[in-house]
Amino acid sequence: MEQIQELIRKYGLEEDPEHVIIPFVSGDGRPRRCFLLKRRFLRIMFTDTHFHDYPLEEIIEATVLYPDMPLRESILLVHKDPDMDDDEPGRKNTEQRGEGEKENTD
Repeated sequence: MEQIQELIRKYGLEEDPEHVIIPFVSGDGRPRRCFLLKRRFLRIMFTDTHFHDYPLEEIIEATVLYPDMPLRESILLVHKDPDMDDDEPGRKNTEQRGEGEKENTD
């Protein structure tokens, strides 16, 4: 939870006992707030059969950096960010999302 507190200080976020609150301005110019449950991991559904649990720290980063984008898209952009990715430059990190190489495919 210390990393979450650092992100709250870094981005000037709000919190209550159960939520991290991210204020942002929506695309139409109105102030909005996003409430994220204080849990170690949050599950993101990509399709009906594909989901992945992401640490709250990554969810906060994705929401702060891309507030108007759906979370399932913004979290993937955070994973493609070279500062967040330890792989070779230009290489997609599919193992993090569980999309590793499939057998018997050409």
